[in-house]
Amino acid sequence: MTEDPLYNFSGVARLFPLPNLVLFPHVVQGLHIFEPRYRQMTADALAGDRLIAMALLLADADEPSDRPVIEPVVCVGQIIWHEKRPDGKYNLRLRGVSRARIIEELDSESPYRTARVELIRDTASVDLALLSQLRRDLAAVVLPQFGDDSSAKQQLTELFDGDMPLGQVCDVLSYALPLPLELKQSLLAESHADRRAPAIAAALRISAALAERPFPPPFSAN
Repeated sequence: MTEDPLYNFSGVARLFPLPNLVLFPHVVQGLHIFEPRYRQMTADALAGDRLIAMALLLADADEPSDRPVIEPVVCVGQIIWHEKRPDGKYNLRLRGVSRARIIEELDSESPYRTARVELIRDTASVDLALLSQLRRDLAAVVLPQFGDDSSAKQQLTELFDGDMPLGQVCDVLSYALPLPLELKQSLLAESHADRRAPAIAAALRISAALAERPFPPPFSAN
């Protein structure tokens, strides 16, 4: 099998919509597949390109339906490990490999949804000084969120000090940090790393400021 999971990708993706998960490139998500239609999706993926696109259900979608509205930007992931249980259900590990934009959903005889998608290239400024500054600014906001002796802080310090590109660092943080779901989706939809980094830092600063406010707030003397 080729090292590039998107080699020979047809441009048609199997859609797996969920209401509370945003997958990002460069991270691995465990999944338990139990619905019959998604068991079929998994079997088809394993027999083919091993790709599944994770999609977020729109929070303000109307009445439940067989085809609820989903966000237009998804994350295409590759099955890197699977286990089929005796009852026909699957356990998977799905690694995100690329952002993608839904061009159109397709009518097919399969029980699950499919769509023609356009892969989104991750981009970043060519200004290395700017990228380094964004990296330092992000680290200055993220690292104080964790105790000095915590393993998480050590891992994050190694992440910031390593040679992983800023875009990948942002994707790992976007997935791992307890950010609002809507923000996670907007970070997935943003292809420019030099825009994602300030957005993450700003969200963490706001969260820290809110946490420091007394509750209930003091009453005014006026």
